[in-house]
Amino acid sequence: MSCIFAFDFGTKSIGIAVGQDVTQSASPLTCIRAQDGIPNWAEIEKLLQEWKPKLLVIGLPLNMDGSDQQVTQQAKKFANRLHGRFGLPIALQDERLSTADAKSRLYESGGYSSLQKEQIDAMAAVIILESYFANSA
Repeated sequence: MSCIFAFDFGTKSIGIAVGQDVTQSASPLTCIRAQDGIPNWAEIEKLLQEWKPKLLVIGLPLNMDGSDQQVTQQAKKFANRLHGRFGLPIALQDERLSTADAKSRLYESGGYSSLQKEQIDAMAAVIILESYFANSA
């Protein structure tokens, strides 16, 4: 059974989820702050050492027509930096509507009070990982 991380990249915060390839299940892990898309790399390194994921899935923000948006290149750069720093395999996963789906799931389970930015970003990472599992089956 292999551990897999998913990242919901944002310029101010990055949601992280953890999942298992055998069960193809995912759970929100945390959300870390970023400044102009640059996270605290030591925080990410600590999580990677603790969980030892075999793959990092990064959400790729695209427009509804599939074209790149402004943040798409920043997400790709983040993915490249993750690979360069930690040497782990990277997969990019279309993340269209993941934030809207995350808000919907959180609202259904906990009402309006559950719609905190950190929870939304971590849940969006869960949805990105579930989407990766569904598309790689």
